[in-house]
Amino acid sequence: VQLQASGGGLVQAGGSLRLSCAASGRTFSRYAMGWFRQVPGKEREFVAAISLSGGNTYYADSVKGRFTITRDNAKNTVYLQMNSLKPEDTAVYYCAAKVSYGSRVYADRYEYDYWGQGTLVTVSS
Repeated sequence: VQLQASGGGLVQAGGSLRLSCAASGRTFSRYAMGWFRQVPGKEREFVAAISLSGGNTYYADSVKGRFTITRDNAKNTVYLQMNSLKPEDTAVYYCAAKVSYGSRVYADRYEYDYWGQGTLVTVSS
C-alpha cells in the first residue's frame, strides 16, 4: 500500500490542523493505522493509532485529549485532528500502516509495514 500524508502547515499555538493520509489500493480496511512524528535529532515518536474498523484508538499521553484519530474506510483515508496545538507539537508527521486483524492497535514504529512521506506541522508561539 502507498500512503500520502497531507494537511500540514504553520499554525499559531492554540490553533487546529487536520492531517489526512490517503492510501492506495482496495485493502485499506485490512490495515491498522498510526501517526508518528519526528523532529531533527530525535527518534520518531508515536502519536496515535487506530484499529481496522476504527473502533479502537490509542494515544500518546502528550496528545491525549487534544488529538483525535479517525478513519474512513470508504475513502481509504485516516485523519488526525489536532486541537490546542502547542509549539512542542512542531514536527514532521508520518502516517503508517500495518496488516492487522480485530481491534488491535500498535504504538511501536517497528511493527508498521508501510510509511507515508511525512507532512510538516509548525506551531508558532
